[in-house]
Amino acid sequence: MIRLQALTKVFRSGRGEIRALADVSATIEAGRFTAVIGKSGSGKSTLLNCIGGLEPPDKGSISCFGTAIYALGAAELSRFQRREIGFVFQQGNLLSYLTVAENIGFPLALNGVGARLRSQKIDELLRRIGLPSAAKALPRELSSGEAQRVALARAIAHHPRILLADEPTANLDTATGRQAVQLMRDLGREHRCTIIMATHDDEIRAAADRVIRLKDGRIHHEEELKEEQ
Repeated sequence: MIRLQALTKVFRSGRGEIRALADVSATIEAGRFTAVIGKSGSGKSTLLNCIGGLEPPDKGSISCFGTAIYALGAAELSRFQRREIGFVFQQGNLLSYLTVAENIGFPLALNGVGARLRSQKIDELLRRIGLPSAAKALPRELSSGEAQRVALARAIAHHPRILLADEPTANLDTATGRQAVQLMRDLGREHRCTIIMATHDDEIRAAADRVIRLKDGRIHHEEELKEEQ
């Protein structure tokens, strides 16, 4: 379970202050798919960055499965991120100089998974995302949809308990985006991930168990779409 308590985040620049999050509190149940919806600038990406340990809030606290992540030291937080969190970004963020197989295997190597088991997991994930012959391809040789599928495989490879996806369908056409979301949901269920996806696309809400709508950095509305099983 993920608990957010009174999160506030303010960004300061020469143009003044922008309150990205304002007193956000929520509980996100383990193993479910939560969509965080809102217009650009509503605080979606900031919220995911805070949950993922990338952006400390100015006020408030975050507890992920009983771990207060911002009470951890730098090394402990890095270890927690490496083991417990998978990230999928809008652009995919694949490492351009690594092959598809090497990209997927990267988090496994970081977590000390041996070469033989790593190879087995990579082959399994390539089959699962429908790209069994793409192991030696470089990211530039992939379509946008294929790159996002590889990014999802990389994010899920080490069996994280939390999968954070920030606008993962923004650069995809509607049909490809729907396929990517369904694949994310299916893999999340198989790996028992808690999925939190930031999106401005209301169509994605149909795939989620729960929707949190942000407006001006605050929770504007929450909706339970499916019963917890």
